[in-house]
Amino acid sequence: MSLDPSRGIAGLKGALRYVRHYRDQVFVVKLGGDVLQDEAVLDQVAAQLALLHSLGIRLVVVHGGGPQASAMSRRLGREPRLVAGRRITDDDALEVAKMVYSGLLTTDLLSALREHRVQAVGLSGVDADLLTAHRRPPVPVMDDSGREEVVDFGHVGDIDRTDPRVISSLLDARFVPVIASLAGDDDGNVYNVNADTVAETIATALHAQKLIFLTGVPGVLRDRSDPSTLVTFADPDDLTELMQSGALAGGMRPKVEACIRAATNGVERTHIIDGSQPDALLLEVFTGAGCGTMIVGRKEKATYLGVDLAGRD
Repeated sequence: MSLDPSRGIAGLKGALRYVRHYRDQVFVVKLGGDVLQDEAVLDQVAAQLALLHSLGIRLVVVHGGGPQASAMSRRLGREPRLVAGRRITDDDALEVAKMVYSGLLTTDLLSALREHRVQAVGLSGVDADLLTAHRRPPVPVMDDSGREEVVDFGHVGDIDRTDPRVISSLLDARFVPVIASLAGDDDGNVYNVNADTVAETIATALHAQKLIFLTGVPGVLRDRSDPSTLVTFADPDDLTELMQSGALAGGMRPKVEACIRAATNGVERTHIIDGSQPDALLLEVFTGAGCGTMIVGRKEKATYLGVDLAGRD
């Protein structure tokens, strides 16, 4: 079957207004471990990031690595423990996080970007005082079954402050920072920090235009077993209702919480999409319909009143 060149030209024309609007804007893109573990998916995501970078968009990439950290822990004879989608990090788990996040996964991601001619630089929150955190005290947590328990997360950090100067310097020099989700403190301690929180914190500090989560699911679903229940557009009130209903559980809950905080603190658009689908990132950025869930603040939502949300942008 022959390709219709006019469709490609029409697509380019349709994307032009987005290209003009997004040039020199900051996008923070968070890659989940489920996206990173498939070499073919990582390659197609790197190709999309390369295209965005070539159009003058200032990219910051944050990555998780939960599945890989869990696999490494099991290889070393330790069963990982998670509560409400968040990892408990004992001494051994911290060593695994340092090896897997800043070592294996950052290197693999830098290599994939290099193949697509993107000059990227690997960092963690420990570098240049990028992220300063303190050890999280034991806290009451509601698990996915609705039961509350007091949990000591171990060497898990809560972020106190962000110094984004190293990121800004790299962006000004046309490099793409790739950030692993570790943080430090002034006493030389290293903490495992939820990668969704890292992405949200950096997006807020940089006044990013977009915060985009690439996951292994289509987006926010009202029914986790039914992709047709995708929520294409939401504000914090909508998502709070979903969380209270129990629809958002496991690893999706921290992502949604991060989107709510970012949208409330000045990030204009936040998105949760399935990074394993071909061209999902480009479809979400350059088409009105998108392909996942877009989350905005209450003020931003007002601009959509009376608008067909299937044509959101």
